[in-house]
Amino acid sequence: MLRKITFCVLTVLLASPLAQAKECTECHKVEGPKKQAQRMAALSRSAHQDLGCSDCHMDVEDGPHKTPLEKVDCGMCHTEVAELYGVHGRAKVPGKGVPSCKRCHGTHDILSPSDPKSKVHKDNLSDLCSSCHSDVNLVREHHLTSKVAVAAYRSSVHGAVMPDEHVAATCLDCHGAGSAHEIYAASSTDSPIFHFNVPDTCGKCHDKIAADYKQGVHGQLASRGETDAPICTDCHGEHGILSADNPLSPVSPVRVAEATCAPCHESARLSEKFGIPTGRLRSYIDTYHGLKSKAGDTTVANCASCHGAHLILPHTDPRSTIHPDNLQKTCGDCHPNISESLAGTPVHATPGITQTPIAQIVADIYIVFVALVIGSMLIYVLIDLVRRLQKHLRLATVPRMTKFEVTQHAILFLSFTVLAVTGFALRFNDAGWARFLFGYMGGFEMRGQIHRAAALVFVLLSLSHLVHMLTKRGRTFVRDMLPRVHDITDALLMVKHNLGLTSKHPQFERFGFAEKAEYWALVWGTIVMTFTGVFLWFDNLAVETFPKGFLDVMLVIHYYEAWLAVLAVVVWHFYMTIFRPGVYPMNCSWLNGKMRRELYVEEHPKDPILEKYPDKNTSQSGG
Repeated sequence: MLRKITFCVLTVLLASPLAQAKECTECHKVEGPKKQAQRMAALSRSAHQDLGCSDCHMDVEDGPHKTPLEKVDCGMCHTEVAELYGVHGRAKVPGKGVPSCKRCHGTHDILSPSDPKSKVHKDNLSDLCSSCHSDVNLVREHHLTSKVAVAAYRSSVHGAVMPDEHVAATCLDCHGAGSAHEIYAASSTDSPIFHFNVPDTCGKCHDKIAADYKQGVHGQLASRGETDAPICTDCHGEHGILSADNPLSPVSPVRVAEATCAPCHESARLSEKFGIPTGRLRSYIDTYHGLKSKAGDTTVANCASCHGAHLILPHTDPRSTIHPDNLQKTCGDCHPNISESLAGTPVHATPGITQTPIAQIVADIYIVFVALVIGSMLIYVLIDLVRRLQKHLRLATVPRMTKFEVTQHAILFLSFTVLAVTGFALRFNDAGWARFLFGYMGGFEMRGQIHRAAALVFVLLSLSHLVHMLTKRGRTFVRDMLPRVHDITDALLMVKHNLGLTSKHPQFERFGFAEKAEYWALVWGTIVMTFTGVFLWFDNLAVETFPKGFLDVMLVIHYYEAWLAVLAVVVWHFYMTIFRPGVYPMNCSWLNGKMRRELYVEEHPKDPILEKYPDKNTSQSGG
């Protein structure tokens, strides 16, 4: 009897999973005793500890078996899970790197999801998902939207560890459609992150907020199937959701207006589609509330303070916080004891800064007052300038330019100014000064036409200057303008003189080094701007003829050469001819071709022309 019992016990033990595993170990010792011990230890603690090797490796028979073994089919036992396996299923997403069961759960070390050591425990899910979703190659191959999604999640409020030592929300809480294995692409209507399913997904945790959203105008639009209707992720973000107290959050008090509300409410397309007024951000920024918010004040009223954060309703809805009957209560949250009439004052500024009738009256009075005062000052300044210029013109003078050259300079000044203004107006199209100057002149297209017309005038002027260089006076001009070795020594001596290192002053002839440098810089700039401008004008021809990137290079050169030219005129030419002490209020030769003899002697003492014009008034021309 005892022998029978012992035989039965041994039979059961030998047939047990552990005994079967030990039997397999006899052959698999070649893999190394340490590896086998680790495998046995993992199996003994795993969720499959009651299974034998052949329960998973079903093609294994008694004794030595074929190799390699067939892939383990977890679906043989987990039939329902296999059927639910979503976007990660190999059959649905072909390609390398798609996770199999063992990629997420392991092999011999599979643990229950409730075990903190399990790969699929909620505290470990971000690490598990990151192993694929942070892989640049997999992200590119499977066209995933972001390779930093997991990193962003970990820094978000959802990735933060809560008091119960668990994360607030895991990847599966948002991406799992009913179970951990039902993960679908965002384009699938079955996915919890499908556009119109997002409010319900967030509502699993934020039920009160989701209910408010669905009652609000945004939720009503979404329920109608409007894809332009904002959902939770449009305002709060997707993976990197931050607390509203965080100044980096798009819904923080100082950012909500510009970062969250403005992209939709400033959109011309959405404003036309839904019939909502534009310019709301600008009219908010111009108010006291907007200015304080821009200054970083987190307590001043923002969009959500008045309109609500989630239960946003039109002002015609009696439940709306901005309904006329509710304004006193809404404003009273910040301004206790506010009167009903004051609460009814428009909050969004109209064009300008006035919002009430009395403020408009005061504004009108100030506008008239400013016009009278500044206008009177301007008239006085103009009269004084004309009188002083007349005195300067009566002083002894020396001819500097002929009437033809004065005309050339005037055309140069006008065309250069128009080119600079219209060119920068094209580059900074949305700048306030550009809209102010060209708002009533056909906008962007008109700026381009004026710019090209001024360029044509500038080029024709340059050609006329070339023709003038062929005349006797023109040849003399070129000869006198050619750089000489002494120009370098003159420049060095002038710097030393201005620094007080020497009392010696350079003696300039008809043109000094500064005038020569400015003239040849103008010649160089004209060549560069004309060359690049032609390609920008005929851009289609340039694209067809030259390699990719050529037009970009032309645009860069044209843009920065324009900055160089404008700054050179403002910094150098204006100082030399207008603001330099002794020259101020200006060198009048650009008006009548004549230069004060006193100034001429100071700047060009070695010019032989001085011998023809002694220190007395003269009206002679030429030179």
